[in-house]
Amino acid sequence: MLAYVLATETLRVANKCAGKEVFCWQTRSATNLPVQASNGALIAPDTVDWQDGPDADLILLCAGCNPLDHLTARVRAFTSRATTRPCVIGGVDTGTVILAELGLLDGVKAVLHYEAEAAFRERWPDIHITDQIYCLDGRRLTAAGGTATGDAVLAWIARDVDEDLASVTAYGMVHGEVRRSETPQRSPNTADPVLLQMHQLMAENVSEPISIKEICKRLGVSEKQLRRRCQATYNQTPSAYYQARRLEVGHHFIINSQLSTTEIARASGFESLSSFTRAIRVHYGYSPRQIRNRATKPKSNTAA
Repeated sequence: MLAYVLATETLRVANKCAGKEVFCWQTRSATNLPVQASNGALIAPDTVDWQDGPDADLILLCAGCNPLDHLTARVRAFTSRATTRPCVIGGVDTGTVILAELGLLDGVKAVLHYEAEAAFRERWPDIHITDQIYCLDGRRLTAAGGTATGDAVLAWIARDVDEDLASVTAYGMVHGEVRRSETPQRSPNTADPVLLQMHQLMAENVSEPISIKEICKRLGVSEKQLRRRCQATYNQTPSAYYQARRLEVGHHFIINSQLSTTEIARASGFESLSSFTRAIRVHYGYSPRQIRNRATKPKSNTAA
């Protein structure tokens, strides 16, 4: 919902700041039916016509959990026709997954929400995924979702429409300056370039972990030096930091996929189910089954 709202509201505020209708937009749903967002709200499509056009300068695919479950024939055909036009095609949040499945990210950089990154790398290892909040690379625009969607749309306005309008719109949204695309999704809590590179290497090698010795070799530092820097910044050894990152990936799979625990253990780089289950319980205080049950249990809390 946040990504969808920011995509459309950024255009609305831009029109308000321009004092005229610079942008117009339509919302389509893959099923032609209203879509229930994660907060329970229903978003109804503006049109069910997928045959015309697409006569647009920007097309954004907005998706949440299990995006490929809703990759219908009409979405495939519509997007395929869009590739023949001089328009920008983008994906926000896991909309990037749909772009990858359609073969639209070959040879370009892309981003998606960090929680979906490990699974994405497993399926499309040759696509260049970068740790940024958004990426505007040629005719492809990808964003990590959430508030980054507003930054991504503003960046597109600045590059392809009117740079001054993008700046005025950002302030009209009480957003201030548009964030640079290179802004990382999560703060690594360090400016140490060695630790930043260490983190990236670990993120890129989850299902098949590489040794700390190999990481040090690639970083050009000794194991003693890396341990000292890691302890000083994170109060963890490099091995412990690596395992915590792999457990984060496992936790994401448990909550957001239908994979078996054995499959999740392998995807998280653990040699056995028992070692994965034990590590998850120590790290999160619950077993994989308990975590999945808690995540799928209906919530009864209400707010007014």
